[in-house]
Amino acid sequence: MSEPARHSGLGAHRQPGRAERPAEGRHPAWRARRAGLRLAAACAAVLTLFTAAPAGALPTGGNVRPAGDSTATAEYPVVVTIDTLNPQVAVPNGTVTISGHVTNAGKSAVKGAHAAVRKPNTGRPLDRRSDLANVADRSTPDSRDGVELDSPQYALPELGPGQSQPYTLSVAVGDLGLSASGAYELAVDAWGGTADNPRDRALGIARTFLPYNAGAEAQPTKVATIWPLVHAPVVAAQTSTDGNDQTIAVLRDDSLSAEFAPGGRLYELVDTGAKLNGLTWVIDPDLLDAALAMTRPYRVQKPGTEASGKSAKDDNTVQLQPSAAAVAWLDKLRAAAAKPGSQVVSLPYADPDLASIAHNGSDLAGMTTALSKAATAGRLTVEGRLSVDTRSDVAWPYQGYLDQQIAALAQQAGSGTVLVNGGSMPEADSLNYTPSAARPIGNGQNAVVADETVSALFDRDLSSPQAQTESTQRFLAETFAITHEQPQNQRGLLVMPPRELSATGAKALASALQTADGKWISSVKLDAVAQAAADPKANTAVPAPTDYPTQARASELPADDLSSTDGIQHDLDTLMRVLTLPQRVRGPFSAAMVRSLSTEWRSQPAAGSTYRTGVTKYLKELTGAVQVPKKNVVTLSGDTGLLQVSVRNDLTQTVTNLKLVLTSAQPNRLRVSKEEELVLPASQSVTLRFNAEAHNNGSVAMTAQLWTTGPDSRPYGEPQQFRVEVTSVTNGVLYIFAGAGVLLLLAALRFMRQRKRRGGQPHEDGDQPVGDGPATDGGDAEQDEPRDAEQDPTEASSKDGPTDPAGPPAPDGTDGPDDARGDGPAQTPRGSSPDGRDRAASDEKVGP
Repeated sequence: MSEPARHSGLGAHRQPGRAERPAEGRHPAWRARRAGLRLAAACAAVLTLFTAAPAGALPTGGNVRPAGDSTATAEYPVVVTIDTLNPQVAVPNGTVTISGHVTNAGKSAVKGAHAAVRKPNTGRPLDRRSDLANVADRSTPDSRDGVELDSPQYALPELGPGQSQPYTLSVAVGDLGLSASGAYELAVDAWGGTADNPRDRALGIARTFLPYNAGAEAQPTKVATIWPLVHAPVVAAQTSTDGNDQTIAVLRDDSLSAEFAPGGRLYELVDTGAKLNGLTWVIDPDLLDAALAMTRPYRVQKPGTEASGKSAKDDNTVQLQPSAAAVAWLDKLRAAAAKPGSQVVSLPYADPDLASIAHNGSDLAGMTTALSKAATAGRLTVEGRLSVDTRSDVAWPYQGYLDQQIAALAQQAGSGTVLVNGGSMPEADSLNYTPSAARPIGNGQNAVVADETVSALFDRDLSSPQAQTESTQRFLAETFAITHEQPQNQRGLLVMPPRELSATGAKALASALQTADGKWISSVKLDAVAQAAADPKANTAVPAPTDYPTQARASELPADDLSSTDGIQHDLDTLMRVLTLPQRVRGPFSAAMVRSLSTEWRSQPAAGSTYRTGVTKYLKELTGAVQVPKKNVVTLSGDTGLLQVSVRNDLTQTVTNLKLVLTSAQPNRLRVSKEEELVLPASQSVTLRFNAEAHNNGSVAMTAQLWTTGPDSRPYGEPQQFRVEVTSVTNGVLYIFAGAGVLLLLAALRFMRQRKRRGGQPHEDGDQPVGDGPATDGGDAEQDEPRDAEQDPTEASSKDGPTDPAGPPAPDGTDGPDDARGDGPAQTPRGSSPDGRDRAASDEKVGP
């Protein structure tokens, strides 16, 4: 039985003696008159949309519009909402209670109005999904919405512009005239007049769907629901150490602290999902690592330093204590993931953007390898952190959009199953039912195609009770219709909400699943749907790249960003060759590289660019910490000598497998010896000396380049160029040649005189060279005297000639002009000088 008019809170009531108003659609004359008004209203609504929406804006969730969305116009100035519906599914002999708000969005006061429920027009259910879409597309009152019930009605007080009034209406299911099981339209309208037009008329309407379950038998649809746990990367490439030399993670911000706490998005997702059956958790392993890092002391970069690329120090990071929220969140997730009937799918580590790589980085050889490694690392991380088995061969491209390039890259990376948006693989118009989600797409690869309409219901702003009710009731209606399209043919359905599923969206989806589960749907894990037999009539054609949505392509990572990230791997491999403790760098940087490609940067492009810049700069800082300090000019006095070059290591670990190569731009004028291998202790410098041979005076350009050793030698760091000033070469060479000639002539003359004087007698000492008799006085003897190396004219020295072979550091951090000297060992650590005096190690230490 219907109830009398009632109110909620403000004491509004139906005015006594008031005449009953004919509901819209009761009389043909009234319908004809309303047709013209509806046409004008529709034109006004279209004009409003084009003038209010920004250029290029598209509604979230594709083209799906939940029933209930209404637009205020001059003809229909009242906005009616349905905030709650209890119960969500009607049963015979039951009562449905509806509550919501009536708001005057016009410029004139609303007078003598009331809210009432409309009885469905025909009493027949909306059997086809297209019927549901037609209802949802309406925005203003329409005769197809049925007729207004005389009872219950809620009398509204006078509402000035902008004022709102809550209402509550309880209607007996029998009064709605529902004839059979199915989904029905349920509408609440506001009827009355306005101060500028007192004529009674429909002022606004709200619609929703009400499934009516009278016990119709059908095979429940198997529904697999993706439950995503992802977050934009927060762990930086830098690491720090504590007093016990234990590694401390560095985060780019502390946003996860609020996310893990009660009320945070990630907390609510886990808390809500833990109460559901047959859920498929799709998890970014990087998020688990971030949570684990926060269970210990960790550091957070100070704002504005994220892109600096500097090592983590006290002046650019903040030390934080372990997060109790992160500990509790991980424990709750472990319990939920281990729940019987649930399934865990691990995304590739850091969820790299498959579509961007396929479209803009397919020619980068390292990308496919990086994706394969990320998949393996993802599986190991999830299994290790959650102690559950997981699938790692499932690809989830951005928003599920698929084309041939994306499918091919996914297969190369080892993904045999792809989660696909139904918009990419729509069904033929001739197919009058919803096929199962699983289908083959060629080359041994399978797609699990999500229902576009159902999934898009939760890809919108669901912060209001009205929006939550709209999405929930539409979900119930859609799944009821799907199940009863072919009641004896059980099918599989994939529900794929957005990656960044909101807390309110998760609660609305959970409410819908719990309401329908065990009635006309059966919640199952992904494998139950993915491994089901494919429908031969379902679409299996993967679209061409030209059919990829323009809007999705516009937000992709550009080729330059992908190329620079791919270059990180090459530079990282080079650095790994020379480190004695590579594990300090390899893990953090390999993870940071794939974090640079994260799909989550799509919604945060500026943050993604900052992150990539910071990673690139930090790698350059680490690589550049082993370098040949800058120098300008080295002087070489004489034709031969030693060129002295220093190499500095500002890392906190020893480096090896390096050699220094000097290359003369004019080897015909200045030639240097072959390369010198070196070992650099942590935070020290060594000095290498190269034999040099000059043939002309003047300036010669010289390049010092570090190289890795081994069969696949490659340049390390940037080359350092300097000039060598050669002096006194030409005159010295002439003097040497002239002196040598004179000596030869004198030796010959002396030999002849001695032969004549001895008359051909043999030398008394048979082992002594002929002509080199013992000296009787200082006149004819040649005696070699030991000489101080510092005074050897064959050794070159700089103009300043510092005592320490390494030389004092210049104010700008360089070693100043290196000397070309001949004393000392081949390598001299910066920590000590040849004369035994201690030297200070480098003050600047670059981690790790």
